[in-house]
Amino acid sequence: MKAKEAIPSTNSDSISSSFYEKRKVLVTGGSGFIGSAIVKELVKQGAIVRALLEPGGDFANLEGSDVERVECDIRDLEGVTRAVKGAEYVFHSAALYRFWSKDKKAFEEVNVGGTKNVMLAFEKEGCSRLVYTSTVGTLGLSGGKDVPSNEESHVDIDHLFGNYKKTKYVAEHEVLKRASEGLPVVLTQPTMPIGAGDRGPTPSGRLVLDFLNGKMPAYVDTTLNIVDVRDVAAGHLLAGEKGKLGRSYILGGTNLSMAEILGCLSEITGLKAPTIEIPHFVPLGAAYLSEFFQSKIAGKQPFVELEAVKMSGTHMSFDDSRARNELGHSSREATCALASAVDFYLKSGYVKAGQVKKLNLEKLEAALRN
Repeated sequence: MKAKEAIPSTNSDSISSSFYEKRKVLVTGGSGFIGSAIVKELVKQGAIVRALLEPGGDFANLEGSDVERVECDIRDLEGVTRAVKGAEYVFHSAALYRFWSKDKKAFEEVNVGGTKNVMLAFEKEGCSRLVYTSTVGTLGLSGGKDVPSNEESHVDIDHLFGNYKKTKYVAEHEVLKRASEGLPVVLTQPTMPIGAGDRGPTPSGRLVLDFLNGKMPAYVDTTLNIVDVRDVAAGHLLAGEKGKLGRSYILGGTNLSMAEILGCLSEITGLKAPTIEIPHFVPLGAAYLSEFFQSKIAGKQPFVELEAVKMSGTHMSFDDSRARNELGHSSREATCALASAVDFYLKSGYVKAGQVKKLNLEKLEAALRN
């Protein structure tokens, strides 16, 4: 069931035309998937933007953007404080978003420690408002695809799969604690952002890329909420302008079953969607084997990531009515987000040559025009 039908208008239409004009703003993780989209939306709104970037990172998402760039490790409090200096608004989107890392301590250092550093620097420099990017991964799931969760759904601790979710849960509570003490902060909880610029790719983009490269012979029954990353970015600006302090806002799009998502990708590309639905225990068994032999013994990233497979066995549908009613959040159709991602991976050389030949480019062009 779709908790909320996506509508044609976009969040940019709801942002006050002069609110961010000439306002000095810092975006942490400014070259990342969500962060760079926030940067571009701020530039479009006339803000004076500074992007805090991971030293030695990939800054391709900022090409052509008129922003000040500051390279600084989010774990360096002094460096973060220098980056925050002079900013009125701060958007903290920097995070370690993946299901596996050889250095497990990095999740806590970046996602929790980095967030604490941003809050300390924000308070020291006397900034006006902080918008913190959390995740719906910190929320509880209501128990079925037809029962969407909202901001009040309390998580089952046992469902905080992996270091990413666990550390984001802790970081979110650090933010909420500081909010209760008077820190002017608003929280956003994006669902599953899809679109251009997912260079990693993140686990979200991996779904699209695996489909394009023919790596999905079968699928597991699940539900995901698909939202265009451009709408997530504009939703952040709306949260900064209209959000209530200490309040969380789900920034979502449309709830779709995996079969529906694959059907959309097939319609966009002309590639055949897998038709075989397999029980969850099949990939789960493969993930445990991959985790043992590749991760624990060889010290390499497992071919089948255990935390991703655990998540695939749950129906992750969400109701973003609060953001729509209080902020004016809106979203494109899921097809637009998926088409944008497909186009990005195709033009960026992520798709294998043999698979490119199979694509129906006329269908893709039509989807991009809609």
